[in-house]
Amino acid sequence: MEKNIKFPVVDLSKLAGEERNQTMALINDACENWGFFEIVNHGFPHDLMDNVEKMTKEHYKKSMEQKFNDMLKSKGLEKLETEVEDVDWESTFYLRHLPQSNLYDIPDMSDEYRMAMKDFGKRLENLAEDLLDLLCENLGLEKGYLKKVFHGTKGPTFGTKVSNYPPCPKPEMIKGLRAHTDAGGIILLFQDDKVSGLQLLKDGDWIDVPPLNHSIVINLGDQLEVITNGKYKSVMHRVVTQKEGNRMSIASFYNPGNDAEISPASSLASKETEYPSFVFDDYMKLYAGVKFQAKEPRFEAMKNASLVTELNPAAAVETF
Repeated sequence: MEKNIKFPVVDLSKLAGEERNQTMALINDACENWGFFEIVNHGFPHDLMDNVEKMTKEHYKKSMEQKFNDMLKSKGLEKLETEVEDVDWESTFYLRHLPQSNLYDIPDMSDEYRMAMKDFGKRLENLAEDLLDLLCENLGLEKGYLKKVFHGTKGPTFGTKVSNYPPCPKPEMIKGLRAHTDAGGIILLFQDDKVSGLQLLKDGDWIDVPPLNHSIVINLGDQLEVITNGKYKSVMHRVVTQKEGNRMSIASFYNPGNDAEISPASSLASKETEYPSFVFDDYMKLYAGVKFQAKEPRFEAMKNASLVTELNPAAAVETF
């Protein structure tokens, strides 16, 4: 792994000052060449983020750790002897925010935790929409274009995957989360600032996404690659396990509505458009079976619906 590559970190407070142009250029470069960037000074109260992290880790210890250990035993993973390629070393639950919340259906959450996650989720939703408008500005699209495309007839879908990656005795034998690109729109990640593990693939090397206190990691999903006709790209990423420390990950996915029609923006399309047009829900049905495979065959399959059944199902995923 190259040690001299500087991961893009964007100070959002500079958008309001004399460095706006340079900051917008940094965001554009990150979208074109990384598919990831990390934002600081985003306006979220630090005490809210600290409380969310604290309560997420407490919830895991109280309500999920035993289930995770039971899973390890049921799959014979408590004593890893050979490399495992079809299971992830993670403990996860899902929150839906839009179009309808399931926040009060999740068992064993304290009222304080629910309210913190409700507040946090709303702030993330607003931030996602602000970021989409920044992307529109960089892409030369009218303000609100991406939000309008994502809206469909019933509004966007927005959900959060809350994960813990417990210590793993043999991290070389199993991934916390296998390599994949995200299917949806724009992803906002609040990750542990002490235990690392997230990596992205850049120029053939796996690059660490640095854990920074109170930062939010942004990455682009497959839908933005299609809409931008490949100007911006979704990028393969993974989570590697660690021998020590329990890594927290709160990933929120701002995605198109199920009936949203996705296609390259006309101003970005070329004479020979490389990317398909489709309904988002159809893409998600395909993605659910092939999440851990390359994205390019998915795009090709959406050009010809008859090819969809030829891809081998390999994974079941939550599709907000």
